[in-house]
Amino acid sequence: MSMIPDTITLTKEAETFLEDLAAELEIPQGRYEQARERYRSLGEWLHRDASTVRQFDPQIYAQGSFRLGTAIKPPSEKEDYDVDSICLFKKLDRQTITQQDLKIRLGQEVEAYRTANSMIKPLVEGRRCWVLSYADGAQFHMDMVPAVPSAESQRRRLLEAHLSTAWAETAVSITDNETPGYMVITDDWQRSNPKGYSRWFKQRTTVILEKRQALTADRVRAEVEAIPTFKLKLPLQAAVMILKRHRDNMFSKDATDAPISVIITSLAAHAYNGEARIGAALVSILAGMDRFILTGANGEAVIQNPSDPLENFADKWVKHPERKSAFYSWLATAREDFSALAGMTDRRQITERASDSVGEPLAKRAEGRRPYATPSLLTTGFIRDEAQARREAVRIQGDNRSA
Repeated sequence: MSMIPDTITLTKEAETFLEDLAAELEIPQGRYEQARERYRSLGEWLHRDASTVRQFDPQIYAQGSFRLGTAIKPPSEKEDYDVDSICLFKKLDRQTITQQDLKIRLGQEVEAYRTANSMIKPLVEGRRCWVLSYADGAQFHMDMVPAVPSAESQRRRLLEAHLSTAWAETAVSITDNETPGYMVITDDWQRSNPKGYSRWFKQRTTVILEKRQALTADRVRAEVEAIPTFKLKLPLQAAVMILKRHRDNMFSKDATDAPISVIITSLAAHAYNGEARIGAALVSILAGMDRFILTGANGEAVIQNPSDPLENFADKWVKHPERKSAFYSWLATAREDFSALAGMTDRRQITERASDSVGEPLAKRAEGRRPYATPSLLTTGFIRDEAQARREAVRIQGDNRSA
């Protein structure tokens, strides 16, 4: 049940503070460009004349928060940015290679790249990926997941289940050394679709732009389509960034059961209603995000992957019910924290409240981004003078009580 009251008066000070908070969390554009340069460099390496995988046409592209534009700065300068990527071998498929062979082939090439570039830290094998750590001041490591195309099989699977195939064309199969068929030729691969998910998220992110019909709709769509998602800086992305940092702060001592980012991002994108301001978007998302958790045939919680409706992001909650409890505990805390902050007009008090929610150093940096201003209020995204806004807030609350 939502703990968000029916009416929240969002002060101008709270709104500007949240804007500053998002700005502090935002990764510098140079980091994105740095990551893109690393993809390009690795891609060229895999396509060099001496490459052992060149004939399979490997393509590297970003996935996760770096692709969506929702990546946040690490809590400290000592921590790395986590850059997730896919290495898709376009001319291979599940009938011609095992997961193990595919992963070994990529690992050998990445190890050769690491050696050729005198990279100090060793290449590390993860369950699904290879982890390449940069030590040249980049302050990030790259997780590379080997993959092969699987659009046709994904389309058939969705059609059999009478589900939408809207995103199937970019589906891939990825390696996972914990799957039973890891060492044999089989169709039993883990599925993924980062490009499809990114396209869906971009649609949800740009709802606000489509509402701004002062520009012609066709031109808006054309312009937005041409912009990579990570370069868009819109309220949904900012709200997701703030929620992720709130999650990180709440579970800073033990992140074992912390809600995973894809759950927060997916539910937030579903709940977003095209609000024009970060604060209004945050309030709307917190009030409605749990409505998009469905119930499966056996009573289990279901959070569908929008780009693959057969995938349940909450599937681990069955085996680990403590993670489900942790999600609802986090959501209740976030609702309480941001509801309290939304009504404050004193920037110092806002900072103190935010310090408990996102960490004091971050809250202090956000506070210091601009001078204090005359208090005024915002409701539902429109700036009003204080007296008018207070009268309007009271009137709305009164209407609700009479309903």
